Formats: sequence, structure tokens, C-alpha cells
Amino acid sequence: MREDQPMDLDAEACYRAIATRDARFDGRLFIAVKSTGIYCRPICPARTPKRENLAFYPSAAAAQEAGYRPCLRCRPESAPDLGVWRGTSNTVSRALALIEKGGLDDADVEALADRLGVGERQLRRLFRRHLGASPIAVAQTRRVLLAKHLIHETRLPMSEVALAAGFGSIRRFNETFQQLFGRAPSTLRRGTGAASPGPAGEVAILLPYRPPYDWPAILAFLRARAIPGVEVVARDGYTRTIEVAGAHGTVAVRPATGNALRATIQFPQLSALPTIVARLRRVFDLIADPEVIGAHLSEDPRLAPLVAARPGLRVAGAWDGFELAVRALLGQQITVAGAATLAGRLVAAYGKPLAGGVEGLSHVFPGPERLADADLSSLGLTRARAAALGGLARAVVADPQIFGPRQSLDAAVLKLRALPGIGEWTAQYIAMREMREPDAFPAADLGLMRAMADRKGRRPSPGALLARAERWRPWRAYAAQHLWASQGMSYDRGEAPGDDRSPLRPLHPARLAARGVRTDGDREARDAGAGRAAARGGARPGRAGRRAVAARGRPR
Repeated sequence: MREDQPMDLDAEACYRAIATRDARFDGRLFIAVKSTGIYCRPICPARTPKRENLAFYPSAAAAQEAGYRPCLRCRPESAPDLGVWRGTSNTVSRALALIEKGGLDDADVEALADRLGVGERQLRRLFRRHLGASPIAVAQTRRVLLAKHLIHETRLPMSEVALAAGFGSIRRFNETFQQLFGRAPSTLRRGTGAASPGPAGEVAILLPYRPPYDWPAILAFLRARAIPGVEVVARDGYTRTIEVAGAHGTVAVRPATGNALRATIQFPQLSALPTIVARLRRVFDLIADPEVIGAHLSEDPRLAPLVAARPGLRVAGAWDGFELAVRALLGQQITVAGAATLAGRLVAAYGKPLAGGVEGLSHVFPGPERLADADLSSLGLTRARAAALGGLARAVVADPQIFGPRQSLDAAVLKLRALPGIGEWTAQYIAMREMREPDAFPAADLGLMRAMADRKGRRPSPGALLARAERWRPWRAYAAQHLWASQGMSYDRGEAPGDDRSPLRPLHPARLAARGVRTDGDREARDAGAGRAAARGGARPGRAGRRAVAARGRPR
């Protein structure tokens, strides 16, 4: 056993945390007992060891790399996976996102570093500094802890557990558990557990999070944007169709007892389970630490009451980057409901039918290859918008990693803005929801400018709002979510404001009305005109000028 500390932790504070079973430290540190070779969570019910017998680590991977094995009582695999280092190292955050997607399954650390635009040695140093372990150790620990979680929570045969956790072979799976726990994997299973019908059936898994969690808010956000045939939000739960590596299935997510969500996954390929779990964690923003984020944003007196009103507000993620980008393009300058209607028609026309799905789920969202050369004019789109969707699809076919993590937020936005139909607002929106950039911030958003208006109703310009938001870094995406929620706009606003720098013209209102799609109306058009003037840095025009700007900004 190595006794050196992987990073500077206050040992006395850590010891007080475990002596009092302080749940606030759960997921933030792990305790290794030198006399037993076991590492635990701070809330472990076992008797507190003597101080001289303990070592403290910032992550499960660090403790495991040091030679300790997970405790069978407190089960470290069920601790919330918190990014307490986020904000100090976004590179580590992006690297972990790639690892969760399988970035080290078929590649090495050097290839991972190249995708992030850093050197291999620098990436290893960052991991050692912030997580106390190497990238390879982090990937291996995630695999082991997922397997252990499946052993405890399901009745899957051990061969299927090995496959679902990402082990290349049953032999490797058995050797790892024998080396780590000194016993066969099957001996770790206790009780009867819930029966599993096998690879074609359902697997239920708990997804822990750090409380509080505003489940009604995130459910309302997803409900308003649910795509007919692909997503259903009902009875306090979220269900959708999924596609991974050409295979189709469904997932259903609902609250569970304790601080966790329960995901029920029905998918024919168990080897895709780590990818599915990683995506669900992004969709429901389970890595967020609301205490850290809330404390930082509450330093601004404008945000403090908003954070106090909704302390567990999260930034909803997206299942797939291409799906989100298409949805955002369809939603430009129309309402959320209108965009969902258009997306439903797109799915019905080009989506892949789902056999034996849940009620309300009929198709899988079409991939970029299905839309690259499709004639979308039958959906009621203008030629410019249809061309933009086709161009977007072809760009994603050419570069499937286009929505993956980049070296920085600026690099991600720059790459996205090069895509057809995507302006600054849409790029920031995609970075926020798909790339999980906690500092993404659409400063030209009309809703944000409304929320930050002064007592006389004067809204800040995008530049002024961007300057004000500097104090909110690195959590500007969460600040935006609080501001939208304060205006009641998290659930009924359009996906993109009228001043998003998109080459597309708005859809014609007569064509939309004939298909039951509602437009935002003249008030939003006037707001769009005012936003464009503010973005150019010019003074607000007079009444005649405003009429002219509004006329240009109206859908036609």
C-alpha cells in the first residue's frame, strides 16, 4: 500500500467528516483503511478506525490505484460522482466525458490527449492533480464499479455483467475481481435481487446524485420539448427511444428512494450499457454539485434569491448532439411546441420504426445519414431551412465527433458556428446541453436580457450582459437556467431568439398555421429587432425605426 497522499487534503477535516458521518462529503472524498486494505465512503456505517490507520483520497480511482479495494458495506460504486474539481480543470471534465463514451476502450491516453488539444504528459499531470489517479486507472475503476453495481442491483448472469460493464472477456472479468476482492464475482451477490429476463429484457440501475435535485423542473423542461414518437413524459417519469451502434431500445427514468434516479433500460446489446448510463447521466446532469454551484452564484445579489428559490435546479442535457442540433434549427423563431410538432413530423417521415415499443414511442430519431440527401420540403420547411438541415446532416456524417468535447468552450462554439444554420445562440445552446459545458452562456438571449432588466424595465445589451456574467464563471450555464426559470421561460420559450445569427429566414406563418404550428407573434419580432440593434451596439431606434426593424424581423 502506498501511504503518500495524491493531493493536498486536510486530514483533520476529513477525519471529522467521517467521524460524524457527514453526508455533505459523500462523493467528495474516500477513506482508505491501511489495516484492512479497504476504502469507504464518509457515510460508511462501520466503526470509525483510528486516525493513524487512515489515508484520504479525492476519488475512488485514486484509492483503487493505491491498492485498496471497495467496501462491501457502504459500496463506493453507489456514491454520487461529483465534479468538485470542475471549474479548476475543464480539461479533466472533457476528458472524463470522452472516457465515459469509451474514449479509452479502443485508444490510448495519447489519442485522448490529442482530441483535447493537450499533451499526454500534461493530461496525466492534470488527472493526478485533480483526481489522484491516471486516466487509465479512472477508466478501469469506472468499469469495476459499474460491474459491482450490477452484481448487487440485478440478477444478470456473471457473463452478462462482464459484458455490460465493458470487460473484454469473462476471464479478464474474473481475474480483476479475484485480484481486487480476493474472491469470485458471484460471491459478492447477496439476497435474491430483481430478476432479469436476459439480454433482450430490462435492466434497472440506480443513478445517484448529490441533493437537492429539482426533479419537477427538469421533467417540465423535457416535457415541453418532447418529440412525438421519440419521447414521452408522463406519470412523473421520462421515457424515450434510443439508438446505439445501430441497435434500438428504450430507457425510462423515474425518481427512486434516496438520492437517486432509477433507469430501466431495455436494449438488445448489454455491451452498450456503459454508453447508455453515461448519456443518461448527462441528460439529467447528475454530476453537478448544487452546493458548490449555488454558493458561487449566490455571491451575486441578483442571483441569490433565485438560487434560494430553486436550489437543486439542473441544466438538462441531450441524448444526442445531432438530434439536439436539428431540434434547435427547427425551433428558430417559433415556439417550443411548434418546434416539437415539426420534429415529430420529421421523425414520422424519416425515423426508424421501433418494434414493440412503449405506448407513445414509435420511432428512433433519424440519424444524419437518413437526412443528408432527403427531400425535406414536404414537411413545410422553406428551401433555405431544408438546405441547412441537409448541410448539417452531411457535416455530421463527415465528422461524427463534431459534437464531442473540444479543447475549450471557445473552440467548441467556433466549430459549431461553422455548421449550416447555427449562429452564436444555437452554438452556445448546444455546448450547454450536449457538450456539457458548464460555462456556456447565450448572452444575446432575449429571455436572459429580460430577466436582467433594471427597475425601469431597461434591458442590458448582450455585451453588457456578457460583462456582468463574468462573475458567474465557471457556472454561467446554471446562471442562465436560473434566469430563465425566474421568467417562467424554461418551459415555454422558443429554442432560439430572432437575433441568432443564422442564415435562415423564419418559416412563413401561413404555412405554419395550416399545419397547426404557432408562431411567436409580433411582440417577439419586435424584441428580435431590438436585440439586433443592441447587438450592433447602436442606440435604440425611435418609433418609426422600431416599426421598420419589427417589420424586417417578422416571420414572412
